Amino acid sequence: MKKELEPVSLTSATFQELLRELIVRLGEDPARDGLLRTPERMQRSLEYLTKGYREDPQKLLKGALFNVDYDEMVIVKDIEMFSLCEHHLLPFFGKVHVAYIPKGKVIGLSKLPRLIDIFARRLQVQERLTTQIAETIQRAIEPQGVGVVIEARHLCMMMRGVEKQHSSAVTSSMLGAFREEKETRDEFLALIRGKGINGS
Repeated sequence: MKKELEPVSLTSATFQELLRELIVRLGEDPARDGLLRTPERMQRSLEYLTKGYREDPQKLLKGALFNVDYDEMVIVKDIEMFSLCEHHLLPFFGKVHVAYIPKGKVIGLSKLPRLIDIFARRLQVQERLTTQIAETIQRAIEPQGVGVVIEARHLCMMMRGVEKQHSSAVTSSMLGAFREEKETRDEFLALIRGKGINGS
């Protein structure tokens, strides 16, 4: 027989009590074997997936800026990205392509994927995520321009709603030379569409 649980007080409930209440309201029994530790696991999972709120993107980049006499385009493409849609708390995932043209300073290459993670590990919409990445790079090194393109699939479209399995969303943010100069923008877009060094 299904065990009846008292509803929790939302004002004084712990995180795990709220998650247990969610399971009840979905029509399940949080006392059954497979769900006993689910609130604990969900808490750890949600805290990890939103850890970007507790990280500082400016601080991350501050320790990885280097003076370099280089003024050609720097591109890091195909950076994996996973985030949570703020409308349904379902994942969206894909690839981020970042380019900038330095003006005396560059960012350590390993910091760009970490910067993307800081913003992706928050409740997001793809459009905001795209602009946050570009604007943070622009503020950090004031380059001649920044371009960011994100290609992503959204489970809120694939699992529910229109249930379209093969659709993807593409967003871009172009600042400075990437916005003002068509040739620069076209070069960036051509390079991220082209074959990688492994021929794929």
